[in-house]
Amino acid sequence: MGMQLNAAQRLDWLRLIRTEGVGPRTFRTLINRFGGAGAALEALPDLAKRGAKRVVPVTRAQAEAELEAAARIGARLVAMGEDDYPKLLQAADSAPPLIAIRGQAAILSRPAIAIVGSRNASAAGLGFTERLARGLGEAGLVVVSGLARGIDARAHKASLASGTVAVLAGGHDRIYPANHQALVESILDSGGAVLAEMPMGWEPRGRDFPRRNRIISGLAYGTVVVEAARRSGSLITARFALEQGREVFAVPGSPLDPRAEGTNDLIRQGATLVSEVEHVTSAIAPLLGRGDFEQGAGQLALDRPDLADAPIFWDELDGIGGPAPEAEEKLEGLEPEEAEPADDRARLIAYLSPTPIGTDDLARAAGLSVRIVQTTLLELELDGRIERHGSGAVSLVS
Repeated sequence: MGMQLNAAQRLDWLRLIRTEGVGPRTFRTLINRFGGAGAALEALPDLAKRGAKRVVPVTRAQAEAELEAAARIGARLVAMGEDDYPKLLQAADSAPPLIAIRGQAAILSRPAIAIVGSRNASAAGLGFTERLARGLGEAGLVVVSGLARGIDARAHKASLASGTVAVLAGGHDRIYPANHQALVESILDSGGAVLAEMPMGWEPRGRDFPRRNRIISGLAYGTVVVEAARRSGSLITARFALEQGREVFAVPGSPLDPRAEGTNDLIRQGATLVSEVEHVTSAIAPLLGRGDFEQGAGQLALDRPDLADAPIFWDELDGIGGPAPEAEEKLEGLEPEEAEPADDRARLIAYLSPTPIGTDDLARAAGLSVRIVQTTLLELELDGRIERHGSGAVSLVS
């Protein structure tokens, strides 16, 4: 049995971690120095006097209001060290002291694999994600992802029956993107779980997505990147996995497809190539039951994540709250999360890639009727934009 906070201790933990300037590492330093969250809260005013910045802990009433708001939607705050706190996440250096959990906490004790990738995924990438997630679920693994559009959403949907966990960038009452509220309900109804580090009412900002990504990788024995451009949030997740001593996997793609540049680079740097489920299960089999990870144990030649600069690297920019002011110029021109192609032709091109894909799979991925897809493909063929292959498959001509 792990430790168990009483109501007063949980309130103190919440007040301390919600205090501006107190992150996971500072939280642990304060707890270790003063012996508990309550004592740390009492010491903060004196500590702040020595610095230039005024530190004011959140009030007891504010913390109580957050706990009540969480309870109203069925979420509860679990502290690091308690039985329901995921043991793999606890092993990560930057693990959040408190996480709010909705759904079945028992799923967090099962072995898990993270699947992440581009939100603007190709139809081929989405199809492979579905097969991979379903196969990993059949092998007894929980699939973890970040609820984003594209690869994340497909991974969740394909593993509903076997078990999936979604990690939010904002609060539980601020699902992002908003049209994935139904997916959240499906995850909860199927026995999965949804996690959030941020407080109730928190609208996710650009800088919150890398914070979420280190939880995604921290929950899993390994992270599979399906599609990712070079400047991609999925690569930040891979870097966190590496830093946490977890396995990093990548699905190869056509060198002509920008969405494969990041994954191909990962493979070149030493990530395990994945083209079937067994490539993942065989690699993590020796880790199951061990549960101990040495920080930085990986051997990939990847840069360590830098959260200060992270907003310019990921592909999940949301437009909510906006990026840090100093990053706005660098972010100019990147499209928001909810951007969709303006017409059927542009929408179809977005899902095509140099990898051949069947017409039915393409129609399903694009959410268009087969008739519209066939007509649009004919137009694209006449324009020399696509190439036809056997069995009705088509690919984009670069």
